[in-house]
Amino acid sequence: MAKKKKKKKNNNLINLNQRRRFSNINIGVIIFAVMFIYIVICVVLFFTKGHVNRYEVKKGSLSLSNVYTGLILRDEEIVSANASGYINYFAHEGEHVACGDLIYSLDQTGHMADIMQDTTSSEMLSANDLKELRNDFIDFSHNYSDQKFNVTYDFSYDALGSVLKLTNYNMLSNLKSTDYKGNVDFFYAPKSGVVVYNIDGYENKTPDTITIDEINAIDDSTKTQLNDNELIGDKDPVYKIIHSEKWSIIVLVETSRIAQLEEEGYVEVKFLKNQNISWAKVNVLERGAEQSLVELQLNNSMISFAKDRLLDIEIILENENGLKIPNSAIVEKEFYLIPKEYAATDEKGNVEYFMRETVDENGAVITEKLDIPIYSESETDYYVDTYSLRVGDNICKPDSMDKYPISKIGTLIGVYNINKGFADFKEITILYSNDEYSIVKSNTNYGLLEYDYIVLDAESINEDDFINE
Repeated sequence: MAKKKKKKKNNNLINLNQRRRFSNINIGVIIFAVMFIYIVICVVLFFTKGHVNRYEVKKGSLSLSNVYTGLILRDEEIVSANASGYINYFAHEGEHVACGDLIYSLDQTGHMADIMQDTTSSEMLSANDLKELRNDFIDFSHNYSDQKFNVTYDFSYDALGSVLKLTNYNMLSNLKSTDYKGNVDFFYAPKSGVVVYNIDGYENKTPDTITIDEINAIDDSTKTQLNDNELIGDKDPVYKIIHSEKWSIIVLVETSRIAQLEEEGYVEVKFLKNQNISWAKVNVLERGAEQSLVELQLNNSMISFAKDRLLDIEIILENENGLKIPNSAIVEKEFYLIPKEYAATDEKGNVEYFMRETVDENGAVITEKLDIPIYSESETDYYVDTYSLRVGDNICKPDSMDKYPISKIGTLIGVYNINKGFADFKEITILYSNDEYSIVKSNTNYGLLEYDYIVLDAESINEDDFINE
């Protein structure tokens, strides 16, 4: 009996020691250990899983290069001399003359030039003449560029010619009061127009005869200045006259912009020479792989550039503002197309669901409602995602026995919106792009809104992925 009691006493001691060991375990230590393991797992996932950089969509505009050098084409006529002699001009270059106005004289003996040279020292330019010359020098100074130094020579000829013509005009009145009977013929404008004293070989060119290669090779080196007091021969060109205020500027434009220009129809053109702005009609002459030939047709401002053949302009486009997004965020995605008549709609025409016909595991044909998100629509079809459907699935037409088997696939251009914490495709309409950014329409159906967050690099994520920022 004594041995049995001793064994029972030992068992009680063992149970007591076990209870004491469990009572020494702190519940706080267990909770801390669980939290520590959770944090370690999160840290490991954080550093092993790729991160998604987000971009906040805001309104903006692109830094576009809309500046072009264009070729001016006009209704021009070269007038040639019908005799030889020393020529003296009396009409101001770049100004409009009426029919019958004095343009120039031909002195076959040269005596008139001597008389005019003798009277030059006593002649002074009027205040208006000096003002006109001063304005020419100021315009040249403001528009001077080292990259186009060759225009300096043209300007020097223009300035010298202007001085001589102004002087000739003033001295003509003095000659009329003398008894000079020299062999001098005076010539008058046969038509009204703008007089110019240079030729360059493009006077007979028309927009339909210009090519892309020809535009690339054009420069101002072909211009020949017609100077005062020079000896000319019979049939030599003496001046040209511009008959119409209608004119064209031929420019080479990136082919990627042609659709935008054609959609505009008319564009604002800023003349960099005087900073004035005018409207021009767009006419595409020739399409190239990278560059296309475009004619800008104008009905005013021609006289300001009558002496120019090449002109620097800026094309001002209205729709360059919109939502600005990086090109790295843009992705192209495939969708199934379902005809609109196969969608069940409410009284307001909003899509509620689609009905899909399926076969269960027992071979029975059943229909089920599918609440599928719509990503875009055309005139005839809805674009739905490819996760809920398969090619060959039948979509039932409401209140009809007609069925549509899923077969057609279309593509949309868009970005991944992450406002809700997962990647959700949103269609975009690109207005214009450069190498880094695109301008897209705002407030479109199924599209983006200002201040939306999108995935910066579309290739770093799949649709419906949860975002780990």
